[in-house]
Amino acid sequence: MTRTVVVAGASGFMGRHLVERFRTSGDRVITIGRGAGSDVLWSDSAGIRSSVDRASLVVNLAGRSVNCRYTARNRAEIVDSRVDTTRALGEAIAAASSPPPLWVNSSTATIYRHADDRPQDETTGDIGTGFSVDVATAWEAAFFELPLPATRRVALRTAIVLGDGGVLTPLIRLARLGLGGAHHDGPWFSSRRRRALGTEHRFATRGGRQRFSWVHLADVAGAIRFLEANPGLTGAINLASPNPVDDRTFMATLRRVLGVPVGLPMHRWMLEPGAWLIRTETELVLKSRWVIPGRLQEAGFSFEYPELEGALRQVVDSRPKNR
Repeated sequence: MTRTVVVAGASGFMGRHLVERFRTSGDRVITIGRGAGSDVLWSDSAGIRSSVDRASLVVNLAGRSVNCRYTARNRAEIVDSRVDTTRALGEAIAAASSPPPLWVNSSTATIYRHADDRPQDETTGDIGTGFSVDVATAWEAAFFELPLPATRRVALRTAIVLGDGGVLTPLIRLARLGLGGAHHDGPWFSSRRRRALGTEHRFATRGGRQRFSWVHLADVAGAIRFLEANPGLTGAINLASPNPVDDRTFMATLRRVLGVPVGLPMHRWMLEPGAWLIRTETELVLKSRWVIPGRLQEAGFSFEYPELEGALRQVVDSRPKNR
């Protein structure tokens, strides 16, 4: 019997991959989004309710990209695009006559503090501070706020996802231009306003040693299948390779896979003006994210790509040669 899977926020590279995986497995997939290519629009409350009713699985990936400057407008869109869509799904599931047994909602490994002293798992990890953490905590609060006794909920605190798209595309481009060295933190001036908003990055880790937690796109799909098969898993779950590296190791491995012998290091005094020019934030490469998948490992999940070099080679080899 064909089952129904609802994927919200399916237009991103993660969403497109998951939709393809589910359809290849024979599932009927209903997509929810803002664009004309979606089966149901976020403005269609009745359509959302109908979609989740009798669905076997709901996966929500919706959320505006954080790859931008943290202006007032962008901050509001980043928060609202996550909280509002999550609440819309929660209300639809609460009203369903036959609610889905599992709802998997995106969250982020950025919820943890800047950590270069020890790894962060779901039990002993420390929730951080600042705008990015506030986004993550508001997102998870919206996810768990309604009583949904018939639906198991899992918030996937996902690390940086490696696949053909996302963060890896600009890093590959920079590495091929000879700019694939480590990202070196350092002191940088700030304003009282940025400090109050929590949008500044504070210098903490030297020498490109900030940790880089990652996960291959195939393991995102694999983890969701694993969650379906293991009803004891609920609440917050870290989704990251069990073998995180530091920034300089990540960039060196990427250069090796690409066959690029040299990569100029990028110091903060170079990164900050560059980030301003391309309208992004240096936190995305300078924050130390040291996250491990404690609960998934305890439950016996086996990663298809546990090591960085194998994960990068798969992505690079699968890309068209002219990209």
